[in-house]
Amino acid sequence: MSTSGMQNGRKRRRLSPSEKYEIYVSVLTGQATQREAADRYGVDRSTVVHACRTARQGALDALAASVPGRPGLSREAAVAEAAQAEIERLRATVTEQAVALHLHEGKARWD
Repeated sequence: MSTSGMQNGRKRRRLSPSEKYEIYVSVLTGQATQREAADRYGVDRSTVVHACRTARQGALDALAASVPGRPGLSREAAVAEAAQAEIERLRATVTEQAVALHLHEGKARWD
């Protein structure tokens, strides 16, 4: 039976963000295999796999949110801005159609 925080006789180790990035870069550039990186940092190989997967997804999300001429927008902010632009476009269309309908049918009498 294992104790809390112990895995395979090894104490659990938390990696700092910079260590996770170093692991990702070393695996990405081929300087180390996942197993070698795990041994070097004293963690399980699944920790290395998870750090690499998370770093890759984070990079892809950041690149997807990158819009030329608009630095610093997160993906959520870019989506919110696009939604707001669509709302404004629809509002202008509805207003235009209401004016056209009013001009076409004329003002109704109240009698």
